[in-house]
Parts: sequence; structure tokens; C-alpha cells
Amino acid sequence: MRLGIHTGYWSAGPPDGIQDAIVAADRLGVDSVWTAEAYGSDAFTPLAWWGSRTNRIRLGTAVAQISARTPTATAMAALTMDHLSGGRFVLGLGVSGPQVVEGWYGQPYARPLARTREYVQVVRDVLRREAPVTSAGPHYPLPLPEGAGTGHGKPLRSTVHPLRADLPIHLAAEGPKNIALAAEIADGWLPLFYSPRMDATFRELLADGFTKRSPERSPEAAFEVSATVPVVVREHVEQAADQVRPFLALYVGGMGAKGANFHRDALDRLGYAEACDEIQAHYLAGRKDLAVAAVPTAMVEDVALVGPPEKIARDLVAWRETAVTTLLVQGDATAVQTLAPLLASPSSR
Repeated sequence: MRLGIHTGYWSAGPPDGIQDAIVAADRLGVDSVWTAEAYGSDAFTPLAWWGSRTNRIRLGTAVAQISARTPTATAMAALTMDHLSGGRFVLGLGVSGPQVVEGWYGQPYARPLARTREYVQVVRDVLRREAPVTSAGPHYPLPLPEGAGTGHGKPLRSTVHPLRADLPIHLAAEGPKNIALAAEIADGWLPLFYSPRMDATFRELLADGFTKRSPERSPEAAFEVSATVPVVVREHVEQAADQVRPFLALYVGGMGAKGANFHRDALDRLGYAEACDEIQAHYLAGRKDLAVAAVPTAMVEDVALVGPPEKIARDLVAWRETAVTTLLVQGDATAVQTLAPLLASPSSR
């Protein structure tokens, strides 16, 4: 299992000390660093800025939202990043949720799976550069169909030759159909709330997608599962869990509309529907402190690594037996320094 760093979302501004942390991670041999976007900072600019100070660490978006850019614009950003980084870029894509897609980007949210499939195909066509890019749509028609524009549009091919025509594309997915889609059309899956308890189910969903995989895709053995995992090292478990509770409360209560929150659905499937009801009710009523307090420690321990180093080492054994290939740490320098030797040591398996 490899080690990566997820820098998360910005709040009011860039995270303090993050560039120094990424440079140190590059020297330490950390596999990858990932950025996110919602409705504030974008995912590409920080990755280019911070990545320019590194030499070997892979640079990924987790995730770039598909409604933020047309597929050709995303392909342009990806091939540019790949050239500038010397072939270290990984394009992570996600559909986000209807609140952000319709409220921030002003785009329709309908048929997210079909839109994702079409979007990825256009990106791949740009990167292959085998012919001028066309798409029948219906979500991203290229060129615009007759009657939808001036009529002067024509198929175009990128002026830039991609460094890698097979630049890896990973998909963020939480629902069962989305997870299977990632295994079918992508080179990796970016889960947010992975739990070792659900590993058998996740493997089944991935296996279903692999049966539909095109022969031209990279082999199943090369497929990556890069899970974002909060990691907090503290002497007491509850003290560590308290650092993760606000994150979970936000995703259950605030990162989606009531009845249309895919993050909450993922935690429901872990068996926390009753707790999520309470968290969401408090959050939507403006009682964020009560929402945070309602997050069970068991929920935290299911999707995060928390507590003293010896407990984290014990809990990591279960993670190493899962389908996860890269553990993306969401935490401070102590978290990375604690996990690095554990993942490097065969004795911890």
C-alpha cells in the first residue's frame, strides 16, 4: 500500500505550511499529493504551484468537478499539467452533487453516470489526438449541432501533442453504480468513505465493472484505489476522534440537500442511518455543535485512523488487506510521519 497526501479544501485561504509539507513529502518518498475543489479554490492551480517545487511525487486532482469545465477544457488542463510535471499528473474527476452543480455552476445535474461516461470519452479522445474530436452528445456534443449555434463550429484536434496519450483518469464514486462505472471506464477509483468492513462489497462492485471493461483499457491489475482517510495521532482515541467529527458532520449535514446527499448515503450503508438522521437534523437547524457531538466514535473509527501510534499500527492491518492501493492521508505532518514507516515495513502487514 502506497502513501499519499490529500490537501483538502481551502477555507478562507491556502492551508498554512502546505507547500513545505509537500516538498518534505516529495523528499520522504510519498507517492502522491492531491487537491480538491468545491466552490472556492480550484484544483489545478494549487497543484501546479505546489508541484513546481517537487521532483517525483505524483500530482492528482481529487477531484476536479466535471460541471466546472467542458471536457475539452479539462483535457487541456490535464495535458498541460502532464507536460509541466514530466508525466506525473493524475486526473481525478467527480460529478459533485446537485446543490453545487445547479447552484454554483448553473448546470443540470440529470443523469450523472451517463454524463460521466460521455465526459471521460471526450477527454480520452483529446489525449489520444488520433483525429479531430467529435461527440454525438447528448450532454457534450462536439461540434454544436445544427441550429444550436452559428453553424461555423468544426471538429478540432489539440495543437499540443500530449506527453502521455494514456494519462490516468480516476473517478470519485460513492454509489454502487458509480463504483462499478469507475472500474469499467477509468484507471482508478477515489473513494471518500472507505471502510475495511465494506471491503467485500466494494470488491464485488469493482469486479462487476471490470467484466465490462474495454480491452483497450489498462489491465485490471493496474487499477488503483486511492482512499482519502483522515488520520489523527493523539494519546487518547476520543481526543483524536474529536478532530474528525466536524468533517463527518459537515458531509452528513451540510454537503448536500436533504434527501440528495450521496456522502450521507455512503455512511448510511455502513449502518449509521439513525446517527446520520440526528446529525443532519442538528446541522440543518443551525446547531452545528450538536451535529458534531452526535457523530459516534465508531463511525470515526470506521473511516479514519485515530489514536496513539500503536493503535493506528494495529488498525492499519485491516486496511492493508483491502482493495485500497494508496492511502491518502488527510492530516498533519505527524500523521504522515507516523504512517510512512508503517506502510514501508513488511512487519506491519
